Amino acid sequence: MQKKYEICLRLSQEEKTLLENSARCCGLSKTAYLRRLILGAEVRALPSQEIKALRTEIHHIGNNINQIARSVNAGIAKPDDAKTRAVYAGSCL
Repeated sequence: MQKKYEICLRLSQEEKTLLENSARCCGLSKTAYLRRLILGAEVRALPSQEIKALRTEIHHIGNNINQIARSVNAGIAKPDDAKTRAVYAGSCL
């Protein structure tokens, strides 16, 4: 939809800084941030690098657990071997 109306807005330095920081945390421009607020859309902060790293680590752990389960179900590994691997994987955290 084409935007044909422009609104001029005066803010204090504190309000301007707050707007800029809030938009930056969400990965949005100031305009996009304000538009989402006006429309009542959800505005979420982007995950931090720490959260991204934790998600990646959890993903890798899940893959390891799936590999262990697959090898036990295929008869390649014994359940006791799987327990040992799981304990070892947990100690690496």
